[in-house]
Amino acid sequence: MTGEYASVRTGIVGLGNIGQHHADRLVDLGVPLVGGMDIEPDARTRFADRYGVEVYDDYHDLYDAVDAVVITTPNKFHEEYAVAALERDLHVLLEKPLAHTIESAERIADAAATAKGTLKIGFNNRFLNAVKLIRNRAERGEFGEITHIEANYVRRRGVPSRGSWFTRRSVSGGGALIDLGVHAIDLSMYLLGYPAVEEVSGVTRSEFGDRDDYAYLEMWGGDSGPDGFDVDDSASAFVRCAGDRTVSLEVAWATNRPATHEFVVRGTKAAARFDLLEGDLTIHSASADGPDHLLDTTIETRENDTHTDEQRAFFDAVTTSRDSGGGIEDALTVQRIIDGIYRSSEGGYTVSLGDGKPDPQGNRERSDYSSH
Repeated sequence: MTGEYASVRTGIVGLGNIGQHHADRLVDLGVPLVGGMDIEPDARTRFADRYGVEVYDDYHDLYDAVDAVVITTPNKFHEEYAVAALERDLHVLLEKPLAHTIESAERIADAAATAKGTLKIGFNNRFLNAVKLIRNRAERGEFGEITHIEANYVRRRGVPSRGSWFTRRSVSGGGALIDLGVHAIDLSMYLLGYPAVEEVSGVTRSEFGDRDDYAYLEMWGGDSGPDGFDVDDSASAFVRCAGDRTVSLEVAWATNRPATHEFVVRGTKAAARFDLLEGDLTIHSASADGPDHLLDTTIETRENDTHTDEQRAFFDAVTTSRDSGGGIEDALTVQRIIDGIYRSSEGGYTVSLGDGKPDPQGNRERSDYSSH
């Protein structure tokens, strides 16, 4: 095999749908896919038949054969596979979220701090062409100071698969907030420039997924009913950062409202509004150049495969040391925000993440969760 990534022998850990999604793109990029690992025999058989590579039931055997791994397992197992790979100085592309708990995420971060390999987290939405365009214009100062992000990732009916690991807190770490919110939070913080997080407040709800009469049209992975459903299916939250920069967040697997994937990036000179799934982008501004007027500019961008571009950035970092971000510090900040929202909802108070002082209510000591 020839090509710029041909020297990076790569394997997949977790051979389900998302593992195959990544494998298809590895092949398209000319990355040598040399093996896969899964504890399920059927998953191994399907993967071997589809890609013609060795498959293993033990990650040690896979790690002996590769230079890099893409980890796409359920959240609870991220730590085991990622830490083992980092300790062997392998390069790791780890699907979001970083882990199922903040404690597990911090152990991954500790391993990454001393590892020689590259670690990137699967924040693929950063690579949407509309987001790239907004970042380029922001860097040129066209938005002025970006002060607030309105982030929506709301499905009308979209619980992934009731009865699967997605809907069991012990394996997933949460529901809609940790599944969809991780994307919305990272993208918001990314567009703000990842300022230090000061405090979060939020409410998570479980209103639909645990019902016998949950009405839906389709469900990814099938429906095994409400038994064992112990996660949130929606969340509303507010994040306050240094310099009074803020994020308002709405995420849901299920709600009685139309779906929306709209993000609004508000700046002092202009704002941007875009659809996370469709890529539609409009720039809003006002001008006193001549008669006072408002400007709404619709911009069309070429559709792009964000996972392919994410993989390209990962292998560029591996082979050339070109770093496009999306590393452990950002992922750990996102995990701390998610953990803070869950604690805020459980305790009914704002959770401070910045300076080590006690909460005004005296309910809980703050953690030193400043991001940078």
